Amino acid sequence: MDAPVPGFDKSKLPSRNVTEGPERAPHRSFLYAMGLTEEEIHRPFVGVATCWNEAAPCNMALNRQAQAVKLGVKEAHGTPREFTTITVTDGIAMGHEGMRSSLASREAIADTVELTMRGHAYDAIVGLAGCDKSLPGMMMAMTRLNVPGVFVYGGSILPGRHNGKDVTVQDVFEAVGQHQAGNMSTCELEKLEAVACPTAGACGGQFTANTMACVSEAIGLALPYSSGAPAVYESRDSYCVGAGQAVMNLLALGIRPRDIVTRKSLENAARIVACTGGSTNAGLHLPAIAHEAGIDFDLLDVCEIFKSTPYFVDLKPGGQYVAKDLYDAGGVPLVMKQLLKAGLLHGDCITVTGKTIAENLEGVPEAPDGKVVYPVETPLTETGGVVGLQGNLAPDGAIVKVAGMSAEEQVFSGPARVFECEEEAFEAVKARTYKEGEVLVIRNEGAKGGPGMREMLSTTAALSGQGMGKKVALITDGRFSGATRGFCVGHVGPEAAVGGPIALVQNGDIITINAITGEMSVDVSDADMAKRREAWTGPRETIYGSGALWKYAQLVGSTRLGAVTHPGAREARHVYADL
Repeated sequence: MDAPVPGFDKSKLPSRNVTEGPERAPHRSFLYAMGLTEEEIHRPFVGVATCWNEAAPCNMALNRQAQAVKLGVKEAHGTPREFTTITVTDGIAMGHEGMRSSLASREAIADTVELTMRGHAYDAIVGLAGCDKSLPGMMMAMTRLNVPGVFVYGGSILPGRHNGKDVTVQDVFEAVGQHQAGNMSTCELEKLEAVACPTAGACGGQFTANTMACVSEAIGLALPYSSGAPAVYESRDSYCVGAGQAVMNLLALGIRPRDIVTRKSLENAARIVACTGGSTNAGLHLPAIAHEAGIDFDLLDVCEIFKSTPYFVDLKPGGQYVAKDLYDAGGVPLVMKQLLKAGLLHGDCITVTGKTIAENLEGVPEAPDGKVVYPVETPLTETGGVVGLQGNLAPDGAIVKVAGMSAEEQVFSGPARVFECEEEAFEAVKARTYKEGEVLVIRNEGAKGGPGMREMLSTTAALSGQGMGKKVALITDGRFSGATRGFCVGHVGPEAAVGGPIALVQNGDIITINAITGEMSVDVSDADMAKRREAWTGPRETIYGSGALWKYAQLVGSTRLGAVTHPGAREARHVYADL
């Protein structure tokens, strides 16, 4: 018999298609086979989606946390259904062909979560993610499906200790450069690598994972404070139980992700990236999330927000502290309270608590510690730690992290040294065949031309390790890790594969980058550029003639619009939650 659950009308929920009526008896027999009771079968079904795997420490704690989420769902009279999806962890994929899979994995995560939810007719979702692309991938899926959803970050790693100092994986990448320069012995490098990552959790600085974790709170898809607690803290379980309870409350209230993800909340998310000196990858992921909601919010819009946001949270790689320190200092709500006080946050945005941002921030202390979080009135710099650039070399824009750089360091002009791929550049850095004052240009690494838009941390960290991070600049149509520091410009668009100006740059061309005015140009006349375009023979051929990366290259769009692979909510003819 069909037993309705008090407070929930299954006739209006997707799971009615597998649990209600005599014709669904075969479906229910499968559910009984998994140990569900009759009552549990007729409750709302909540997908508990995790990116758990043994690829890297970022994901190792997600399995335990999913069990806590399921407890919360059950306590609130829902039936949790756990499933997993993939991740590609950048720290492992970095510096070789595997990095091409990273950005494509964001789309695969969103797609596989969507397919699982649709195929099994789940009514709501709690999504848990731990590493860089899995966070936006999960938030994209939630927004695309538009069933009530709560996002949970798996938490950051604790810092390692070496020679009396906190260290992160960024220090190991840079140590490779020190080793290449003869300034670190193999023995010392091995000692560092053995202690840099002591626990489960995502990389500890304000790299891409922690940046997007902060975004999850600021955009309203995660519970307050939930992004800050390190992965190994038992307190994470309480946030996970709370997420399970919260998603059932959202289901009762009828609040959905697209009620939460609005133009205003996306602006709030961009603010949190800028004021914390977050990863440039946010300039890719925020437009992609907006795309799932049918909102126009591209790289140039993100950069406009960056321009008017002070940088006042002193986190690595530009600063001194790690995610654990921010959590101890008061977490993301403390930072958001500073932004709200300065009139830089939309306090009326609804969140997964069922309350607005402003309501969530009531009772949050106004006084920051002055060490990790500075007062917004006296920031580290007046403009954001991430800056957008435009000019004849990047008509569709580019992005650079300037957190921790002085004003003098934010202007650079020099002759181009062109590399056709990352490997060429890394070999030149390794052999030290480049020169001080040059602008290193790495092209054919865009989303389509790579394919996959690789990050360049191995190259940039080696430059920093050699002491050359401030003596050269680097630009690419690829990406940079959130751990990158130095004058490194990514997302140069249009990319080389579609004939963007970066495809036409030649050795010796004078390139000028000015992060203060937001300009990037090459000293080549329009007439000469036109001649070069006529002589251009087309994109470089890649080794990917079939398979997932070939498919990705056929589908992926402009970096400025988030490097997405489908038309988005504007072209959708239905909303899954209403089927």
